[in-house]
Amino acid sequence: MAGSNSELRDRRQLAASAWSAFVQRGDGRGAVVRPEILSSWERSGAAISPGVTEAPLADESETSSVWKGSPLQVAVERIEQELRSTAEDGDLVVAVTDADTRILWTYGGRVMRRKAETVNFVAGGRWDESSVGTNALALASRSGRPSMVFSAEHYASMVHNWVCWAAPVFDPVTGEQLGVIDLSTTWDRTHPIGLATARMMARLIETALPAHRRPADEDPVSDGSGLSLTLLGAAEARLDGVRLLLNRRQTEIAALLALHPEGLTSVQLHALLYGDQSVTLSTLKAEVSHLRSALGGELASRPYRLTIPVRTDVDRVLGLVRRGDVAAAVDAYRGDLLPGTNSPALTELGDFVAVAVRESLMADPRPSAVLQYTALAPYDTEVVEVALAALGDRPHPARALLRARLAATRG
Repeated sequence: MAGSNSELRDRRQLAASAWSAFVQRGDGRGAVVRPEILSSWERSGAAISPGVTEAPLADESETSSVWKGSPLQVAVERIEQELRSTAEDGDLVVAVTDADTRILWTYGGRVMRRKAETVNFVAGGRWDESSVGTNALALASRSGRPSMVFSAEHYASMVHNWVCWAAPVFDPVTGEQLGVIDLSTTWDRTHPIGLATARMMARLIETALPAHRRPADEDPVSDGSGLSLTLLGAAEARLDGVRLLLNRRQTEIAALLALHPEGLTSVQLHALLYGDQSVTLSTLKAEVSHLRSALGGELASRPYRLTIPVRTDVDRVLGLVRRGDVAAAVDAYRGDLLPGTNSPALTELGDFVAVAVRESLMADPRPSAVLQYTALAPYDTEVVEVALAALGDRPHPARALLRARLAATRG
């Protein structure tokens, strides 16, 4: 949780006081809320009443026709089990919208599903600012960045008992924003990992999108053209098959831009790369300039964006996990993402990939794949135990090696 229950209650009370003052006065003088929340309140106040009780519903048949056969539907179906598990484990309601913040698909845990239905947080519900006021879906859609809205930061009082985290979903090929994914639950279940989880779920949807501009499962740069990034284990970058001599920061910048095909402003890139380190923007710009030169100018500005086809081993591993090809995923997973990186965004992504690979093995503990995994994670005895338990009394050439690994680790 973000803090103790009393801390969350205090935070909620501060948001409620600021909201009440804004609604009564109609302006944000002295409001102690984030600037993006205040700006959204002002836009919302010009469009709706804070007492709105439910989201308006779009035409059911139109919503169904937009969803059916769309790239988003294909992607969601491919990772639906992961989305459902996330909702059930955290008692969340998960929603995927189109680019206009109209909900196309939802799935909810027991508690949140009922709450969602009462306010039309369902397929067809319109959750743009002009329909329901400030909310995480609308902010993420508007800004193109992950957003969180807590309790009374929502403009409509009907969702003051909620906390929502949302992240935009982009087409990796075109950079087009397709919609957003949102995770919502009750305010008292606020958790610091919520926003990162939304971003990772968005990334998972992006990797599951159909490759509609190329044959299915074909690598977008399989002919060796474009930029290829190896980020797991030892880092390496190749342009048109030729290895690039990049320093660590330049590799990290290339990785962040590859993972954000929509592009990043200098401020966004700085935050993802350096976090709260005291590094100047001019230092970042110098690193970007060197990277642009190494890429032959294929790096646009305002926002920073790669302008060539790009592939990463991260995308490959996550794609294999999504398809259930555990052995191939473990084979493609060469270790921690950029070991030693202090980029907060890349650290989070590295943790996500590591957990995805481990959980795929826990669900399908193929002995040879587990044995290969133990070379990278020799102290993860639980995976070995699960593999041995799954083997039972059946003979397998990896059994002795798995037992030896377990004994060596315990000894």
